[in-house]
Amino acid sequence: MMSIAAARALTGGTRCFVGIGLPSTAANLARRTHAPELVLIYESGTLGSKPDRLPASIGDGILAETADSVISVPEVFNYWLQPGRIDVGFLGAAQLDRFGNINTTVIGDDYADPKVRLPGAGGAPEIAGSCREVFVVVRQTRRSFVERVDFVTSVGFGRGPGDRERLGLPGAGPTLVITDLGILRPDPETCELVLSQVHPGVDVDHVRESTGWALDVSPELTTTEAPTEDELRALRALTTVS
Repeated sequence: MMSIAAARALTGGTRCFVGIGLPSTAANLARRTHAPELVLIYESGTLGSKPDRLPASIGDGILAETADSVISVPEVFNYWLQPGRIDVGFLGAAQLDRFGNINTTVIGDDYADPKVRLPGAGGAPEIAGSCREVFVVVRQTRRSFVERVDFVTSVGFGRGPGDRERLGLPGAGPTLVITDLGILRPDPETCELVLSQVHPGVDVDHVRESTGWALDVSPELTTTEAPTEDELRALRALTTVS
């Protein structure tokens, strides 16, 4: 449900900067179903990749083999990303807070001696800062949805309204957060994430119990449309290891 809901958020012709994992699954599913013209851009320098299976990493050869063009990593960031030529950045997270800030660096208060050291930033801070908008895909639990992230790897809305502008970040920030329970969007006034949609079979109380802050719910809350057979068939084909 999470992968399909994330895929539906992407439209044909969109230039999408794709992260490995759930974002890559969703982006490739979208290209296989309703958005065949979706342009997938990976950090390794592949533009317009069309893999017939999920890539194992940004260095997977299938991305270069199926790309419209392969360019250098500095060109990806300096020409495409930083000037705002990417429509959507698709990211995952280990921790996410009420203002959409992402942590993929450390769990714990002490950076030098954390409880868990995570994979790190990669290109995520640039993606979060410079893409026209950012979609985040993450499973929703109290461990991942926290009041305040232990480390700000990638800035969402900082500590609230005006922070992105103060930091000189041109993009709109996280406009959509897709989880296994529902979909959240930022309030236009407070920038705080608000539950706007629940997936079939999920109730609001369960979503609130899985969130580490007092989650607001949109008065216009809707329920996600159930997956179609075509979507399920495409997703299974994409994720089946031959």
